[in-house]
Formats: sequence, structure tokens, C-alpha cells
Amino acid sequence: MTTEVRRLATRVTKDAARQIRGGHPWVFDGAITSIAPDGRPGDLAVIFDDRRDFMAIGLYDPDSAIRVKVLHHGRPRTIDREFWHERIAGAVQARAQVFDPSHTNAWRCVHGENDGLPGLVLDRYDQTYVLKLYSAAWFPHLEVVLDVIDEVVAPAQLVLRLGRAVQSTLDTGGGPPSVGGAPLADGATLRGDPPERPVRFREHDLRFEADVVRGQKTGFFLDQRDNRQRVRAIAQGARVLDVFCNSGGFSVNAAAGGAALVHSVDISAPAIAAAKRNMALNAGRAAVRACSHHVSTGDAGTVMAQMVGAGRRFDVVVVDPPSFASRQRQLDAALHAYGQLTELAIDLLEPGGTLVQASCSARVTAEQFLETVTAAASRRGVRLDGVAHTTPTPDHPVGFAQGAYLKALVAAVVPDRG
Repeated sequence: MTTEVRRLATRVTKDAARQIRGGHPWVFDGAITSIAPDGRPGDLAVIFDDRRDFMAIGLYDPDSAIRVKVLHHGRPRTIDREFWHERIAGAVQARAQVFDPSHTNAWRCVHGENDGLPGLVLDRYDQTYVLKLYSAAWFPHLEVVLDVIDEVVAPAQLVLRLGRAVQSTLDTGGGPPSVGGAPLADGATLRGDPPERPVRFREHDLRFEADVVRGQKTGFFLDQRDNRQRVRAIAQGARVLDVFCNSGGFSVNAAAGGAALVHSVDISAPAIAAAKRNMALNAGRAAVRACSHHVSTGDAGTVMAQMVGAGRRFDVVVVDPPSFASRQRQLDAALHAYGQLTELAIDLLEPGGTLVQASCSARVTAEQFLETVTAAASRRGVRLDGVAHTTPTPDHPVGFAQGAYLKALVAAVVPDRG
């Protein structure tokens, strides 16, 4: 795919200029006061201040509320192959210093805005890599980006995944473009042979599979890696409930940590099937074989309420829902949902049991999340003791406020005697 990329002289509001000088990677549509000429996806928006001094350059996306994804701040810089290589190689090399592939061979190589490449994610699953694009503005630059990926990581397979907004743009734009003869469609294989089955990989010496073609995100939730290990560390002899289990990452870790019983819950039948397969992949471990694994397919709130009614109790409850607030107007409803889930989880916990609860919505701050969960616990007459806030994994660095999308807490739930 070869498309001429133009440079667009862009001016923004004073508030946007202040944020850009502070290093923020997003320029919203309402912040642009002038742009010339009219831009196409992937054109380079060159942002000037009131004195016509260069401030930043980024990818222009007329189909997104985030009109400009900023690639570079400060002094003028040419966006060319050298630039892409510097960014991608730098991100990949930073991860190489963190992970030992003999124990963990799946991680995020490029984390979008937080690695200076807004709207682009590159994940590794053993020798299969998944490139996910959240903006069609990447298409005109994709040939050179793919060449750089080939040079830096030499993938045996490279699968393309597209965000929903990008897919919608393609659906209304007359069909997908192509690069090197391969259509730029969700799930397309751009390098190597198409995966015939889910890709297997290791995480902290446990075995998992990822459906890199059809699975959620890029096939697995790599950002919860360290939290899964935290559950593994507290699971000895415990009865563990894993709500919104997806493909069973927390469930398998609990079993490997010596849990007596693990109950996995998800509304998706394919997710439950994947959780069963991932548990079976680790059956060579005595602790996993000894663990009694149960599953329920259904709405989380409904299943949890039924368990409460049946008098079920657990020592550890993990609540890791999908994002409830993809838009700001959904924030109040999201916080209400988190509170309801907390109350149900507390009803299912033994006194002194452990609550592990997460939010992956960037629009929910860590403070709002903690306040919501704490208030829900108070309504149930308990308090959260020894609250531990988890930090991002090394392959998911945080480079700006909205980049801290994942919040999680681990706490003992004890009677409130105050």
C-alpha cells in the first residue's frame, strides 16, 4: 500500500498547546483552530504555537475524536524509516532486559502512546507477533513499519488485528486496502503462514494458548500477568472464584498455587472452553491435577447472585471485568457496576477472605475506583484491610495520565467494628 503522505500546518488552542508542551500525545478535534490543507488519514500534522514555532508532529486521523496522535514533541524531526526503527527497536530492547524467554515468552513489545507510537500495539506470543492498530492513520506508513518489525524481531508469523473504529472505517470505505498483497483486515496474516490453531506460550513457567486471530485484544490479557502471579502466591489450600475469567489466566495460576477449588465464570462459552484447555495444558503439575475445577457460563452478576443464594463461600474472589466506560458519559454507570460487583464478591467471601478486583477503564481514575470499592464494602458492613495497589507490568509502561488504564487492588475483607 503506497499513499502520498502530506504535511499539514496545524494550530491549536492555548490549552491544547499547554498540554502538548507537557508531552501529551493526543490532540482532540475541538482543540484544532486551523489546519491546512484538508487532511487524510495518516497525513503528518505539524503543530505550531502562536509564534509559529514548531511544537510537535503526529498522525492525522479525520475519523477520530483524537484528531492528531502525536509522535514527537520538541524540536523538528523527520518522520522516516530511521524514526520508526528508533522507536520500535527502543521499545523492543527495553523488554528484552526484563523477560527471560525460557520462563515467559509472551509480552507487549510496543505499548502505543506510552512508547511514542500512539494507536499501535505489538505483542509477542513465542515466535508469533500480533500487530494491533487503533487508527487507520497507520495504513499509509505500514509498509515501512512492517519492514522495521521484520528487521527488529524477525517474526515467524505476524497477525494484524484492528480496533473496532478502524474496522468500521473500512466497512464504510469500500473494502480493505492491502500491503504486499495481503488485505488489511482484522485477523489477516501479514508474515508467515496463517495460524491454524491458538498459539501456545509460557508465562511464569505456566502454559497458555492465545487465539491471536479471533480472540479479544491480541488474544490474551498480558497486562494482568503480575496480578495473576499475586493470586498464585495466595492460593494455597483456598477456594477461588474467578469472575470474568476469559481464558482462565487467574484460574490456572490459582490452581498452580495450590488452590483446593477454582470456579471460573464467564458469559462467553468460547472463553470457558479456552479456560478448560489452559487448565489442561498445565495438568502436568501436581497442584493443577489436584485442584477441583468448576465452570459456569453466564452473566457474572446473575451467576454470583445465584451463588450467594445457594450459600456458596470462597477464600479468594477475583473480579476482572471488561471496560465499563469506553466513553465519558458512561462513567457513572461504570462506577455503579463496580460497586455492585464488589458487594456480590463480599457476599461470597469468607470473613478474612481476599478480594482481588480490577478496572481496565482509562476514564475511571485509581481514586474513583478505590472510593467505589471501599464504599461498597462499607455498605456490606466490612472494611478492606491491607489494601495493596498493583503497579503496571514492565511491558506496559505509563507515559501519560490516561495510559494508567489498569487499576487493581488486593485486600483482606474483614468485619468493620468501628
